[in-house]
Amino acid sequence: MKSWTLVIAALCASAAFADNQVSITLSGDQRCVTSNATPTHSIGRFPNSGNPNRFRAQDQTVCFDATPEQTGTVTGKTHSSGVSLTGILFRPGTADFYDPTSPRGFSRDPSSGWRLEGMGAADQLGMDQNHAHVDHRGLYHYHAVPDTLTDALDGTMIGYAADGFPIHFAGTQAVSSWQLKPGQRSTAPHGNHDGTFVEDWQHVPGSGNLDNCNGAMIDGQYVYFATDSYPFFPRCFKGTVSRGFLGRP
Repeated sequence: MKSWTLVIAALCASAAFADNQVSITLSGDQRCVTSNATPTHSIGRFPNSGNPNRFRAQDQTVCFDATPEQTGTVTGKTHSSGVSLTGILFRPGTADFYDPTSPRGFSRDPSSGWRLEGMGAADQLGMDQNHAHVDHRGLYHYHAVPDTLTDALDGTMIGYAADGFPIHFAGTQAVSSWQLKPGQRSTAPHGNHDGTFVEDWQHVPGSGNLDNCNGAMIDGQYVYFATDSYPFFPRCFKGTVSRGFLGRP
């Protein structure tokens, strides 16, 4: 695997084409990614039948630890997992739950206990061909890694996590240790654990070569990985998460 230490100038040069605008800068102990929230590739049609929102280019800056270290604790419940080198947020989770009383079959009411998994419910949520859609502000974000992103970048590093550790995509070399639960759901909507909902998944240590946060030690450095299966991006973090990734976006 290639070293994850990249030259910032090279990142900017490789990412700055099409309508995409991005800069990656260091300020004290913080690394900041500033962009116009516009990807380097074409996007799907928005609004669409699963997504009522319209894409809008917008100024975006996210900052995080430039020299991350493991803290011995795990942080979850962030609104985004991190950001790509092209300035697009990684946001694998959703705020929607199974709700049989809603015309769409899901809503923001969490009482069912079954949260929609972004990629498991991709059609319902209006994802485009890049595993992405837009939120109520028109902000385009990825729920999983598209080929259009990896093709635009050199090496395996695709971005930074909310705690500052790098995120790589290494295909079949990095295998998630999250697996579908056996059997059927015990409550409505019933049916097999097929990945439509977050609760369909469970962490099975040793079933893959990544930990519960989709990370691993590589050449003495802790690194997260994006994977082709759940959780797609890290959803918990071993370092100090930037306050900008906590709470509502």
